[in-house]
Amino acid sequence: MKDISQAELEVLKILWLQAPQSANQVVDALADASQWHEKTVKTLLNRLVNKGAVSFEKDGRAYLYSPVLQQQDYQHKESQSFIARVFEGRIAPLVAGFAAHKNLQASDIDELKQLIADWELAQQGKSDE
Repeated sequence: MKDISQAELEVLKILWLQAPQSANQVVDALADASQWHEKTVKTLLNRLVNKGAVSFEKDGRAYLYSPVLQQQDYQHKESQSFIARVFEGRIAPLVAGFAAHKNLQASDIDELKQLIADWELAQQGKSDE
């Protein structure tokens, strides 16, 4: 899948919240957050369709748009790309940087501990096989 621009991502976020939506519904949802003209939003929707990130179906005279690219898949791809580019594929320096600058909440630490515990259990299960 081709890269998604920041503007296209804003449109995708609207569709991830609720789909399908017409172009006018997407325009209305973005009205407060952006100064984009209706034509701009429709252009962004068309780009997302061309990239395979969004699909549409005709409903009378309107087109209803739905995401093909799921939010978790997008986040995974982008986070892997970021970690590979900035941290040479290692996650520890990323987390260490947040910890050093006190950007981690207690809930973040609890979540990380649970993720590590789950990973360790999964690894233990693999070695038992």
